[in-house]
Amino acid sequence: MTESGCDVAQEFESVTDSGPPPLGPHLQRLRKDRGLTLDDLARMSGVSRSMLSQIERGQANPTVATVWALAEALHIEMADLLGVGHRAAPPRIAVASAAFTPEMRSDDGLCVLKILSPAERVGSIEWYDLRIARGGVLRSAAHARGSMEHLTVLAGRLIVEAGDERTEVLEGMTARYPADIPHCISNDGENDAQALLVNLF
Repeated sequence: MTESGCDVAQEFESVTDSGPPPLGPHLQRLRKDRGLTLDDLARMSGVSRSMLSQIERGQANPTVATVWALAEALHIEMADLLGVGHRAAPPRIAVASAAFTPEMRSDDGLCVLKILSPAERVGSIEWYDLRIARGGVLRSAAHARGSMEHLTVLAGRLIVEAGDERTEVLEGMTARYPADIPHCISNDGENDAQALLVNLF
């Protein structure tokens, strides 16, 4: 985000002076304008679906950290999400900080997907920083018809399975395979592995 701490504090002060902004309806409109479901925005922002639903219905007051996470996911300023402050032109170069890059983890914690693609690309093209620890297995059900995945191994080695085919992908290699069938990425090597995973729908 480009706002300084002082600017954000001043904007929150102005909100307090004039009463809380209609964050819920505004958030819902921004989400729907981007074609996102509650589950999509929850995944991109790291804010739970139930909390998002409560915010949109005006049943919860989000913390500053929550508003910041939502603004990062929607690629807008906090002031714009709150409906206050000036309407400066968006920067040509948008930078997402590591601290606010949403991620997903497998139940056993061995697989981590950091979501690098912007929220508005959900369902068309998505890319991830994939980390799989030794012994980790990332299983996926079939995606939309015609979907493809592109996996480039940056460190270590990974095994890709798609349908009845199985292949080893070494560091520096890229595997391309259909994702509209059940598929799996696993690490049976001695070291942790890292890869760039791109989904095309």
